[in-house]
Amino acid sequence: MKIGFIGLGIMGRPMVLNLLKAGFQVKAFDVSEDARKKVANAGAIEVLSPREAAFESDVVITMLPNAAIVKAVLFGENGVAEGIKAGSVIVDMSSLSSVDSIFFANEFAKQNVAFLDAPVSGGEPKAIDGTMSIMVGGNEGALHKALPALKAMGEDITHVGGSGSGSTTKLANQILVNVTIAAMSEAVILAAKAGVDVEKMYQAIRGGLAGSTVLDAKMPLVLDRNFVAGGRIDINLKDLTNVLEAGREIGVPMPLTSNVVEMFHALKVDGNAADDHAGLIKYYEKLANFEVPKGGK
Repeated sequence: MKIGFIGLGIMGRPMVLNLLKAGFQVKAFDVSEDARKKVANAGAIEVLSPREAAFESDVVITMLPNAAIVKAVLFGENGVAEGIKAGSVIVDMSSLSSVDSIFFANEFAKQNVAFLDAPVSGGEPKAIDGTMSIMVGGNEGALHKALPALKAMGEDITHVGGSGSGSTTKLANQILVNVTIAAMSEAVILAAKAGVDVEKMYQAIRGGLAGSTVLDAKMPLVLDRNFVAGGRIDINLKDLTNVLEAGREIGVPMPLTSNVVEMFHALKVDGNAADDHAGLIKYYEKLANFEVPKGGK
């Protein structure tokens, strides 16, 4: 199977490395020459446009920041649509709205090309070790064709329905992740300012009902004061903005998500847009005029 891969950022680069380890031939493109060279040094074929990445590829994978960039990569000059062959499968692993995913699927159907919306969960650590959760919307036959590549990058691969279903599932995922991080931050500030050792608090509650994968992934970052991004604040802000738009379209109020969006906006204004979303703790620290000590005490 020949794969074209577009988008070699925090998530995309380790995903390409896992495809190469699994023995796939990968043509890789990114606007960053440095990003292209890094995966080329690992065995990928460097190409200079999305069109080249798509040419003669059986599966084309995109992992990009937002819908505008995905659209430009797919349909712009030297885009995927100019190079892809009939019968191929496009797997968009970005986080888009279902409206965008359905539009892209309908457009590529005119070229006899299948389009899957297959966003991921797990952040950079799971992209590195190849254990991401992948939620897939689109044609089941197309998923079967792309499945070997997906299995090289993820552990839990679930077909959730037709076009747009994967994108909607990812929006639901982002609500749960980011609202949980906000709740964790609120709890940590309360405990820390009251004089509790936050590390001991974490160990006390992680095995109970309050424990979660989110807690185990993000609490150590807060305790280490390590906000190097696995999931950037600005990217999660984009995702939650898509959540609010989807909610308005179908008449679903989103009060908790709305509050977290405002927190992310405030952090972005303060210059923290590139921090990991565990950096939500900084929003609460500013409100409480108190910084959680490194190590929790």
